[in-house]
Amino acid sequence: MQTKTLGTLGYIAPEYGSEGRVSTKGDIYSYGIMLLEAFTRKKPTDEMFTEALSLKQWVNSSLPNRVMEVVDGGLLRIEDGRDAIANKDYLLAIMETGVECAAELPERRTDIKDVVTKLNKIKLQLLRNGYA
Repeated sequence: MQTKTLGTLGYIAPEYGSEGRVSTKGDIYSYGIMLLEAFTRKKPTDEMFTEALSLKQWVNSSLPNRVMEVVDGGLLRIEDGRDAIANKDYLLAIMETGVECAAELPERRTDIKDVVTKLNKIKLQLLRNGYA
């Protein structure tokens, strides 16, 4: 499949069509960035991010000890008074998954099957512990 132009967006980036094949590794990269966006409430285009510091780099530099500093505070509110720090392990696992998906090299990106398995395990743990 040849790379298609998308109007003013030009050619599709990273490994899509570069060797005549379409790869899901680009999709997993986007999925990883979306996870980071959802849990930080930051976009890669926010003013705080420049060529020197990306959303992924910002999150990655916070792992594992400062993950709570980059997670959106609204996700830390628990109505029944339980300690929000109990969520740290779950949030850390999700943020690590996002960073793994958004690895620079396509061959280092996590396979979508592994991502789904990991996120489903986190979801089940959250449900068992009454967080979701």
